[in-house]
Amino acid sequence: MTGEIEIPLPSAQSTLLGQEMAEQRLLEAFGSNRLPHAWLLSGPRGIGKATLAYRFARFLISGGNGAGDLLAPEGGDLFLPEEHPVFRQVAAGAHPNLAVIQRRLDTKGKLSNVIKVDDVRKSISFLQHTAATGGWRVVIVDCADDLNVNAANALLKILEEPPAKSILLLIAQVEGALLPTIRSRCCRLPMSPLGDDLVEGLLVKWYPDLESDDQALILRLAEGSPGRARDLVESGGPDLYRAMIDLLGDLPRLSTRRLQAFGDRLAQGRDGKAFRTGLELLRWWIAGLVRSGAAAGSLGGLEEGELRAKLLDWRPPNFWLAFWEKLGQQEKAALQANLDFKQVTITTFLTLETLEP
Repeated sequence: MTGEIEIPLPSAQSTLLGQEMAEQRLLEAFGSNRLPHAWLLSGPRGIGKATLAYRFARFLISGGNGAGDLLAPEGGDLFLPEEHPVFRQVAAGAHPNLAVIQRRLDTKGKLSNVIKVDDVRKSISFLQHTAATGGWRVVIVDCADDLNVNAANALLKILEEPPAKSILLLIAQVEGALLPTIRSRCCRLPMSPLGDDLVEGLLVKWYPDLESDDQALILRLAEGSPGRARDLVESGGPDLYRAMIDLLGDLPRLSTRRLQAFGDRLAQGRDGKAFRTGLELLRWWIAGLVRSGAAAGSLGGLEEGELRAKLLDWRPPNFWLAFWEKLGQQEKAALQANLDFKQVTITTFLTLETLEP
């Protein structure tokens, strides 16, 4: 897309918008002499959880912005300038006092769909050593939703016996998906979506050439998540969404032509971004449909109200809930087994004709 600008990764992002309350809570805990050893930063994807985690990590490693150990800085936030040596090392992934647990590339160069136990064990070894420059050692888990069973159990052992002067920052999109024992050993820090005005400002900054109709649709679909808004722009989300609505509008008898074309859209690119975006949009819309059916009120004031009413008249909310669950299973299986995205998309939609009403 013309006019777009480069957006820093969370590890190299110096600013954080709309999460002042979460930042203040971390800052107050730092200055209280009772800093919990593990934090669970939870909330929708793309709202700044990872950015805040790296921001806090830099703050701790630098000794509180240079203010000294366990002393809140006069500035009242966790800011560290980009020219600071700690900022530069963290941005480069090279600071010896920071370890990041995340999905890794396998031997074939393909990104794993889960965080494996060996990735967690490396952090255990990391925490057993004294910090290279003294001070704090920080582990960021980005994101904890991706931990497989063995990795989650290994992480639990760290949480049960945390070394001194160590902090674990767990990022989670769906807090309830984590082991209850992991959640219970973390200080919860739920984070909220941003206001539409902030997301709109970022869209204008990042993509000044974005069409006004597309911008309005993205704002609606993003639901306060700048990260989701960015993904929607870069994967052609507005066109995907419109094609999806047209396809759903053909029910109860799907159009083979539309279905094939939609499958082609979601199969674009080998990285699976279009597939994930398309399935995420579909799950989001179906979840709204289920809520609409549960409310049992007038749908006239909702977006696509006529389509929602039509589909709920055709099938009850429990049918759409079963389809929503099926979507999640299909997406997970496709990504883990590297299945043909077009065929998975077509098969997923065809289940609408086979699921029991």
